[in-house]
Amino acid sequence: MHSLHANPAVTTAGAVTSAAPAFVRPCTVSRLGNATGHHFFGYYNKTAWDRTGRYVLAHRAAMMDAPLTPELEVEVGCFDLQKNAAFHAFDTTGAWNWQMGSQLQWLDGEPGRKVIYNVRTGDMSARYPGFGATTLDLDTGAKQALPMPVYVTAPDSRYALCVDYRRLFVTHETIGYSVHDGPLTMLRAPATDGIYRMDLATGGATLLVSYAALRRFRPKLSMEHAIHWVSHIEINPSSSRVVFLHRWTERVEDETCFLHRLITMNPDGSDMRLLECSDHPLPQIGRSFDPKVVGMFDYEKSVHQISHPLWRDDSRIIAWSPHAGEIHYHLYDDSDAGNVAVLGRDVLTENGHMSFSPVDSRWLVSDTYPDAHSNKRALFLFDVRDGVRIDVGEFYATPDLGKENRCDLHPRWSRDGRAVCIDSVHEGMRQMYVIDVSPITGARGR
Repeated sequence: MHSLHANPAVTTAGAVTSAAPAFVRPCTVSRLGNATGHHFFGYYNKTAWDRTGRYVLAHRAAMMDAPLTPELEVEVGCFDLQKNAAFHAFDTTGAWNWQMGSQLQWLDGEPGRKVIYNVRTGDMSARYPGFGATTLDLDTGAKQALPMPVYVTAPDSRYALCVDYRRLFVTHETIGYSVHDGPLTMLRAPATDGIYRMDLATGGATLLVSYAALRRFRPKLSMEHAIHWVSHIEINPSSSRVVFLHRWTERVEDETCFLHRLITMNPDGSDMRLLECSDHPLPQIGRSFDPKVVGMFDYEKSVHQISHPLWRDDSRIIAWSPHAGEIHYHLYDDSDAGNVAVLGRDVLTENGHMSFSPVDSRWLVSDTYPDAHSNKRALFLFDVRDGVRIDVGEFYATPDLGKENRCDLHPRWSRDGRAVCIDSVHEGMRQMYVIDVSPITGARGR
C-alpha cells in the first residue's frame, strides 16, 4: 500500500467541511495497489475485507469516467494485502455501475473464500432478460450461475434479495444497469415485479412483495400516478428481517421529486411494517418547473430525504430521515411501538453513508457530500457514547464527474474495526484507500 501523508489533495488536519462542531484527529491514509487502472469497490453497506483480513475485494476499470453502456466491462478481483496489495482479477462483468459496482461481496455463510457478483448473460428467457449473478469459490475456482442479479445477500448466505436493475436505470439511473434499445418502458406499479428472494443453493426465486402491493400498503394520494421502485435493501445480522426504501415519483428526471418510505418485513414478505414516510407537497412537479436548475447534490441534501438505512443490530435501524418535523440521523426500533431516537442532534447535520463498527457499536463512520465552495467532503467517526464527531480526513471531489459517474467516499469498516476503506478521486484517479482509525477506536488486531 502507498502512504499519502504528504499528498496535498488529502487534508487530515485543519478546517472541516461542515459547520458542525467536531474534533480533528489525523489518521494514516494509504492507497491500495498502484496507479495501473482505476479501482473502486462500490457501496457503503458491506465490507470489502475477507474473514482473514488478507483480501480486499475491488473492481478495476480501464477508465475513471465513462457513460455506462451494455458493452462496458470491468474486472472483478481482490487485493492481496500480504503481497504488496497486488490486485488479482478473477473475472469480468458488464453488469455494474459506478456507485454499487457489480454488487461484489463475500458469501460469509459459506466455508472458504466465496464471492458473488452480478453479470450479463445470454439468457433472454430469464426473469430479468440478460442479467444474472455468479458465485465463485476463489480457492477451487468452482463457479455457479444464478438466474437473477442480486441486490444484497443474507449474512447466512442462504438467500439473496433481487430487483430489476433495468427498472432502476429508468427510475434512478445512478444505481441501474443500461440495456440495448433502452431505457425500457415499464408499468408504474406492476403486480409481477418487486423484491424477489432467490435461494443461493438452487437459484429458485419467489416474489416477496410487488410494486402493486406496495402501492396498496397504507397508500398516499401521491402514489396514484407515480412510478414505483425500491432501493437500499438491507438484511439484519441474523438474516431474519429486511429493511428497504419504497420510492415513487411522477418525474424520474428530478430526484427532488422522489418520495420515500422506510419499510421492514420478514424474509418471506410477511409482517410488513412502516417506520417512516416522507410524503409531502411537491410544487416543483408542475410543468413549468425546470429540473435542470437542480444541483447535483440537492437531492442528497433535501430535508425530505430518507436515505442510507442500515441495521445497527437485529432490531434497530439507522437512517438519514425526517421525523417529527426535523431531519437527522435517526435510530428506529423495528417494532410496532415505533420508537425513534435522534443521533448526534447538533453534530450530525448532513446526509451521509453511515455504518456502525462491527466490533463496537459505540463507533459510527460516515461522510459528507462535497462542499459547494471547496469540492471537499469530510470523513468522520461519531462517538455514540460521548456524542462527539471526530473528523479523520478531508478529500477533494473532482467536480467534472457527472451525477451518475460521481465517486462518493462510501466508507466501509474492516471486520476488526481497525480501519475504514473508501473510494476517492482526490489524486485525479478513481482509487481505494485505507484509513487506520484504530488510534481513535482503540480496536485491536485479532
